[in-house]
Amino acid sequence: MSRRLAAALTAPLFGLSAMLVAAAPAQAVPADKPRVLKTWTETGASSYTTWVAARGNQSKWSAYGFDWSTDYCSSSPDNPLGFPFQISCARHDFGYRNYKKSGGFAANKPRLDSALYADLRRVCLRYSGASKVSCNALAWTYYQAVKKLG
Repeated sequence: MSRRLAAALTAPLFGLSAMLVAAAPAQAVPADKPRVLKTWTETGASSYTTWVAARGNQSKWSAYGFDWSTDYCSSSPDNPLGFPFQISCARHDFGYRNYKKSGGFAANKPRLDSALYADLRRVCLRYSGASKVSCNALAWTYYQAVKKLG
């Protein structure tokens, strides 16, 4: 078979396959996305731990279309006075970004801010004495800032 004849016969097939690919339905977002989002943004330690594990394996959750982006503690220090607040801020960003996309931000903002405060307080549990007092004061300051300005 000549190249021209082969090309003439296969061209319609490529066009048909392109149309079938274009007509294929998009992958549906899992129906439990709102439940998963809520579970990962609660105030409890298990919620935090579950979110950290998911963050470490984001590809497993790709069908959900979560926004994992973060600027950590925004314009505030990520690790003020050496206290590691960065991951707590990342989880807070996760909640804010995903609830904004879902249209449920206003209803969930107080809980998201409370979860940040709980996460920061858990960071402070690692310390004692004056360091713990300083850490808790910074946690309160960060919480008040997001509560008012976030």
